[in-house]
Amino acid sequence: MAKKDYKLPSLNDARKRNKEVSEKLSFVLEEQYKDLGKDKKYFLVTHGCQANQRDSETIAGILDEMGYTPSEDEEKADLIIINTCAVRQGAEEKVLGEIGALKRLKTANSDLIIGMCGCMAQEEKTVSLIMEKYRQVDIIFGTHNITSLPKLLYEVNTTRTRKIEVFSKMGEIIESVPVTRFMSHKAWVNIMYGCDKFCTYCIVPYTRGKERSRYKEDIIFEVEELVKQGYKEVCLLGQNVNAYGKDLHNDYTFGNLLNDVAKTGIARIRFMTSHPWDFDDTMIEAIKNNSNIMPYIHLPIQSGNTGILKKMNRRYSREEYFELYDKLKRELPGFAFTTDIIVGFPNESDEAFEDTMSAVEHCEYDNAFTFIYSKREGTPAANMEDTIDRKTKEERLQRLNERVAFYANKNNQRFKDQIVEVLVDGLSKRNSNVYSGYTPENKLVNFTANNVKTGDLVKVKITEVMSFSLNGECIEE
Repeated sequence: MAKKDYKLPSLNDARKRNKEVSEKLSFVLEEQYKDLGKDKKYFLVTHGCQANQRDSETIAGILDEMGYTPSEDEEKADLIIINTCAVRQGAEEKVLGEIGALKRLKTANSDLIIGMCGCMAQEEKTVSLIMEKYRQVDIIFGTHNITSLPKLLYEVNTTRTRKIEVFSKMGEIIESVPVTRFMSHKAWVNIMYGCDKFCTYCIVPYTRGKERSRYKEDIIFEVEELVKQGYKEVCLLGQNVNAYGKDLHNDYTFGNLLNDVAKTGIARIRFMTSHPWDFDDTMIEAIKNNSNIMPYIHLPIQSGNTGILKKMNRRYSREEYFELYDKLKRELPGFAFTTDIIVGFPNESDEAFEDTMSAVEHCEYDNAFTFIYSKREGTPAANMEDTIDRKTKEERLQRLNERVAFYANKNNQRFKDQIVEVLVDGLSKRNSNVYSGYTPENKLVNFTANNVKTGDLVKVKITEVMSFSLNGECIEE
């Protein structure tokens, strides 16, 4: 395909913020696009966080409405789309490897269309690299213009030219977009998009735009429809769900939304992710007062050292985090807590790392998602001098993971010989006699059972405890 003029995404434009309420739009699939995928198959690959998973459900919904059918074999696909993650360098390298491997399929089938979207598409350097070295890629679109996919596919099919459309903007809210849910019993529900926190290590505010909340009526309607369809669990999604509603300039907060979602009668409610800065008393009261809000909170600390937290622009000190955490432990007994921790932030001293280790000792998390700092071009931290060598960072990560595993195992011991409720996800991929699912506390349970199916809520007696999972036997009722 011939080269076409295009405009690169701009990190400078992506930094801009205003206080205006984001525009609400409605998606409509134009008639000329509705049969574009007739007799064609698509193969969709998703990398990254829950927001990306939800975006892929939207991409699949749009493609299904256009007449495409999904394929589990990329070799048989007419369209391949890779939804990318830009949080860490390793994730980007993996995507580039996958795109490179697709050159073989493109050579064998010149009609094959290959697309790349997601957070990597919002990076200037990545789009330039793809345009220069990965000629097999036909379409690049970003996080703000997923609904442009029908138009882009139409143009590629009719003009046989590459199409790049990546908006670097604050964003809007688009409703009435088709969705193909990847699970039949659990659903992601976006309540807001974007992030305004601008942690110095994080690319997400640039790739996802400003914080913008969906209207409560649209969220409640979506959950009510999921209840009618038989869904048992929803997870309310946002880069910082605690900030929900602030951009709408009214008094309706995330705590209010939790109360209203609970009234829909959905069996289980979860939410991700919470920033300690915005976790207020109305949230705590809503969680306490609604039994269908699950006893599990993910509360990222990132570092246990106040100096590092300041360099990260996390907006709280070590002591302030502990004050909130201890309050949550008092107010919400029996809850499970997990966190995120970055090791090896630029110039993290031995003392600073030990503060992180002691924070884990203080909080005794049920689990922690731990990473070595990954430089993201365009973020303030990328320009910080770093004198800590890779080996030291890897040794710190190993020590941290050992401590996390210790407390994870310690916390799981309370479930030994107990009967817990499990929402069944399905059969184990390794053993057809074993099912898996999660407790209200978000503990993974592998268990034996008869006559159980995905989406069932069953009672399981825990017989064996590990650090990051539980084993058990289904109790017949």
